[in-house]
Amino acid sequence: MAVHSLTKSEFIEKIYNIDSENKYKFLGDKPAVIDFNTLWCMPCKTVAPILDELSTEYENIDFYKIDIDTENELAAAFSVQSIPTFLFIPKEGQPIMANGAMNKEGFRSAINEIIKGE
Repeated sequence: MAVHSLTKSEFIEKIYNIDSENKYKFLGDKPAVIDFNTLWCMPCKTVAPILDELSTEYENIDFYKIDIDTENELAAAFSVQSIPTFLFIPKEGQPIMANGAMNKEGFRSAINEIIKGE
């Protein structure tokens, strides 16, 4: 697995239709972690290899990244104020956002708690 970049149209197809849905409804077939970032953000660059590693460890979870400079409409839809910001999306239930760079154990804890419900 790898971390895949998402455009707005892909986000609408794979995650959630922000344009037409009144109520949140996850469209994916696997839980997901989304990294809102930019190319120039140093903490984002630090986190990128961690997410790459986690994407191979958690094959039952999709890992995505969204460049807020090119996909600013998605960033605005989720009120992303700082980067990196992460959206943890369980298969059932509401997604939860976390701000700021995390280490590998921080990501594992968030995945286990939010996505796996452990």
